Amino acid sequence: MSGDFRAVEAQAELHHQYLLGLELMVSTREGPDVVGDWMFRLFRAQHEEKFLSSFRKLGLDGLPDAVACAKYHVLSNSMGGVRVEYLEESDTKAWVRFRYPRWMYDGAAICGVPVEASRGFLRGWYGQNGVSLGNPRLGFVCVSEDMTGQFGLCGYFHEYEHDLSEDERLVFAPDERPPHFDPAKQPAPPDTEWSEERLARANRNYATEYIRNGIRELANVIGEARTLELGKLAARLTGLQHYPRMAEAVGGVDGGPEEAAAFLAAMLAGMGDEVEAGRDGAAVTLRHTGLRIARGIEGEERERLLACWTEIWRGAVASHRRFIDVAVAPHADGLLWTLTEAA
Repeated sequence: MSGDFRAVEAQAELHHQYLLGLELMVSTREGPDVVGDWMFRLFRAQHEEKFLSSFRKLGLDGLPDAVACAKYHVLSNSMGGVRVEYLEESDTKAWVRFRYPRWMYDGAAICGVPVEASRGFLRGWYGQNGVSLGNPRLGFVCVSEDMTGQFGLCGYFHEYEHDLSEDERLVFAPDERPPHFDPAKQPAPPDTEWSEERLARANRNYATEYIRNGIRELANVIGEARTLELGKLAARLTGLQHYPRMAEAVGGVDGGPEEAAAFLAAMLAGMGDEVEAGRDGAAVTLRHTGLRIARGIEGEERERLLACWTEIWRGAVASHRRFIDVAVAPHADGLLWTLTEAA
């Protein structure tokens, strides 16, 4: 796989880790109810932004709603690198079962996430499918959850014979079990439309969208100042912790400002951004334009997002053995990075 491809994959993994780190930080600093509310708002925002448009792109129009929703979740998650199985019982009852390891909760981190987080995203997205499709009889029944030690997130979309109240759109039935999995019935995107390259970029975009929407929705829950405090700290820790894996992916070298700048340029190319390197005396500079992470976002929301996001890269540079000062400033329609050897 080419360096550019590896940088795309590295960006997908990085933003996945940042989301998980921020979720753990909110869980431990603010508590289960707060992270549950945040996950609800985040996944409802993701749902309203993506569900219907991507539903049609996946060619699911015309299928029974329960079947289409289950296939949607299998296809959309698989393109983001998430393993989900499809199990169809009838036109009105179709299952999804997420397999381990869970994408959302990497490794043993799953032990630190409260069940309220899971129920927040189930309510924010899964319980809203019928509303978005204009089908008041469609709901989701969750039979297993990640944090309860059952067999992973699993449930089924069910079209009832009556209209559902808001409380009935998501219900729990922990004693039910899914039917046997038939791999021959597993939906897959057409190879001609979803090449390896397109899937890699979809994976990256899948992860970065969670950060774009997640920072905004977190501010709606805990306020601007606290979001900046936790968002920046989680970003910096993610960069510090994750630097060796990113460097390995793009051929980064643990050296001084020039090597750190080369690493940043290689990684930012994986976002589809443009970076021009230069010098200013003893400093190495990077003129950074494109800024995929903030495209379409303006004003205070853009400033908040970039204030958090740039801390990832400060953390990555701080992970070098040599001490390097990093300054970041707005420049034209992008950013100007200045890296100097620390005194």
